[in-house]
Formats: sequence, structure tokens, C-alpha cells
Amino acid sequence: MTEILGLYPEFIDSADFAKLASRLMLDLFFTCIVVLGVYVRRYGKTEYVFTYFMFNIITFTLCFLLRKVPIELGFALGLFAVFGILRYRTEAIRTRDLTYLFVVIGIAILNAVVNKKVSLAELLLVNGSISGVTVFLEYLPFFRRDQTQTIVYDNMELVRSEDKQALKDDLLVRTGLTVNKVRVDQVDLLRSTAQLTIFFKEH
Repeated sequence: MTEILGLYPEFIDSADFAKLASRLMLDLFFTCIVVLGVYVRRYGKTEYVFTYFMFNIITFTLCFLLRKVPIELGFALGLFAVFGILRYRTEAIRTRDLTYLFVVIGIAILNAVVNKKVSLAELLLVNGSISGVTVFLEYLPFFRRDQTQTIVYDNMELVRSEDKQALKDDLLVRTGLTVNKVRVDQVDLLRSTAQLTIFFKEH
């Protein structure tokens, strides 16, 4: 069966299998720190968790297994160019969400392509640095930015009013968010509503 598939006749190479398993566990450990320990806890969003983990695992396995296969440079570049042209066509993805995507891809490539010239201490240092800097920048108050949300608002009197504080107070009552800034994006005179972008600090 293995000969038909063009594989080695041995069912399992214990040394290579152990290397793959240990690298994969290391990769998933640091990916869990970034995705579950930072991203989900920080933003409370789980819609991209599946995407992040699948991108990470697929990238890792491709890089790790293709190291054993002699491939031409053009094929390799074309393969990874797929990640460069991939985008979400159904909805816009925030820059920060996209950054997390590149982080998990980077962790996967890092743990897959290192060889014997890289010590375990160096590998752990780089993985720890990526995870640590992510935690540091996300939870340090100085680097926190206002979050945004688009809403449809029906009190046109407050929108027209110059009393911005009254508008913010009304938004606080309705949304429970402490609004720092309000931007009017669109006005629907037919329905007497306005599309607002509100800027608020996360709790």
C-alpha cells in the first residue's frame, strides 16, 4: 500500500514521528496562548478561532512535510503566494484580526522549518517573545485604542444638537457603553435615522 502511494515502505519512522509530534505540540501550545489566552480573553470574540487554528495547523504541516520533499523554488513561492492573495470576500476583517492571523501563520512556519542549527532554547525564546509581546501590547493600557461600533440611531434631535454630551449620555443609556467620540456616517431622511460610528473604551 505504501509503495502504491509513493511513500516509504515503513509504516512509521519513530524518530521523524516523534519530531513531528513534539514540534506540533509546541506550535499548538504557543498558538493557544496567543489565540485563547490573549485574543479571546481580550476581545471576547470566537468567530475567528477556527480560522486561526486551521491556518496554523495547515501552514505547519505544509512547511514541515515539504521540507522532506525536494521542490523547485517557483513551486514553493507559488504555494505560499496563496496566503498573500487570500482575503475575506464576505466581510471586512479588522487590521488587528488580520494581524493575529499573520501571527499564528508565523508561529507555524517558525516551528516547522527550524533545524538542528537552532537550539531548543532559541526556539523557546522566539516563541515566548512573540507570545509575550502580544500579551504586553494588548494588556498595557498605554497601547489600548478605542473600539468602534456602527449603529443605527433614531433620535435625530440629538444628532442635530450641538450638545454632544447629551448624545453620549443617551448612547450610554441605550448601549451601556461609555462613548468617547461619535461620528455621523450617514443620514436617512426618509426614515429619520442616522448611521453612527461610536468610539468607546473596552471594559
